[in-house]
Amino acid sequence: MTDWLPSSTLLPGAIVLSSMLPGVFIFLVGEESHRLRTLLNLLGAILKLVLVVVMIWGVYLGQIYESRLVIAPGLELVLHADALSVLFVTLSTVLWLITTIYAIGYLEHSPNRSRFFGFFSLCVSATVGIALAGNLLTFVIFYEILTMATYPLVAHRGTPDATRGAKIYLAYTLSGGLALLVGAIWLRSLTGPVDFVAGGVLNGMPHAMHGELIAIFVLLLAGLGVKAALVPLHGWLPQSMVAPAPVSSLLHAVAVVKAGAFGIVRLVYDVYGVEFASSLGLLTLLAVLASVTILYGSFKALFQDGLKTRLAYSTVSQVSYIALGASILGPIATIGGLVHLVHQGIMKITLFFCAGNYAETLGVYKVSQMDGLGQRMPATSLAFSVGALGMIGVPPIAGFVSKWYIGLGAVQAGQYWVLLILIASTLMNAGYFLPILYRVWFRPPPAEWPREHYTGGRFETMGALLWPPIITAVLCLIAGLLASVPLSPLRWAELIANREYGL
Repeated sequence: MTDWLPSSTLLPGAIVLSSMLPGVFIFLVGEESHRLRTLLNLLGAILKLVLVVVMIWGVYLGQIYESRLVIAPGLELVLHADALSVLFVTLSTVLWLITTIYAIGYLEHSPNRSRFFGFFSLCVSATVGIALAGNLLTFVIFYEILTMATYPLVAHRGTPDATRGAKIYLAYTLSGGLALLVGAIWLRSLTGPVDFVAGGVLNGMPHAMHGELIAIFVLLLAGLGVKAALVPLHGWLPQSMVAPAPVSSLLHAVAVVKAGAFGIVRLVYDVYGVEFASSLGLLTLLAVLASVTILYGSFKALFQDGLKTRLAYSTVSQVSYIALGASILGPIATIGGLVHLVHQGIMKITLFFCAGNYAETLGVYKVSQMDGLGQRMPATSLAFSVGALGMIGVPPIAGFVSKWYIGLGAVQAGQYWVLLILIASTLMNAGYFLPILYRVWFRPPPAEWPREHYTGGRFETMGALLWPPIITAVLCLIAGLLASVPLSPLRWAELIANREYGL
């Protein structure tokens, strides 16, 4: 059936380079070369999307895409496409294109745009490299490249707050990277090269090594948990909200926190194997950390007046649904956690796009300033409402599908306490989103806005800022309403569970 699809060793590398090379050229483009910079951004994003579509179809039909580069005896860089990597690559690629359009409008009159878009492209390249990493060494390398490429984006504004937030981000992520590196080296010393293999490469390891393997898991989980914002390793995330809205969107929906969550899934399923991890008691540890993070993030969000800070604590909570799904021994919960990788991304990027629109158009940064926004910015506010209701888990938006599957999986596994976590979190989700929606739609607007930047034109704000959240809000609805159609995020998560993990 796949004879007509030639085996490719070039496609994985081409997908990484499709954003890396434009990023390198953008560094060389002068600040006044706006059109050339925009052209490079969009061409790279579109080319990546085309290449990913080819990969999706090939992987769906069972085609193998893998590139190997020997850098020293026993050390190989491996890019490999499986169903799980394609899920993450597709999310990153689609949202990168939309975020690029948004960032072009958002930074239209800002300084240092070539520097921003250069690191922006490198950040996405590192994320795609993480997704396509075929072994632990490759994963660690791209994981650290992501840290270094994101730091200048957080510090982009150059203000004291931005510099402080970036330093905090770097301190956390470098410490996490060190833990990940130590764990990876320790594991390699026991087993040799660690390729990502469905079912795990450590399954069946002798009992004498179990103590070391538990310690290694804790180190690797700590390294991944920093970017995944697991409590108590989450402190960098609220501090990084000083970054521009496109960076916040990238951190929360496409790159950093997703890289951590994706790495946890790889660790559980492709390094240790879910059955072996369960036998060592490691899934219990992960479930406890994920549950504490879900409840803590939701609770902290209730008391934040800064809109982006409230959304940041929401991310702390919501990303841990992915880890929670991975920690429940059963196929349905696995599917729920995997599909939330996508669903949380499109919902959260919608919310951050809208927060950026409010700030750039009207100077609204705080929840207490949001009265009557629905009258002044109805399209943006409608998109925000879709994202917020999806985060709560209101059907038929995408977030409902994720929570439903995680809950069903918990019942299937006999872990009924997970339902209490889901219920408590959902109530708190409603507690910090519904008051915002009430302010936006049912309170009268103020006599004047804090700082109105956009007063003319056809739309409520410039088109480059308005259309991205509308598109992603529509995707939130489509992912929920059409969850059962072929190649939907839910169906692809089922494909991963069935093909990669034999669930």
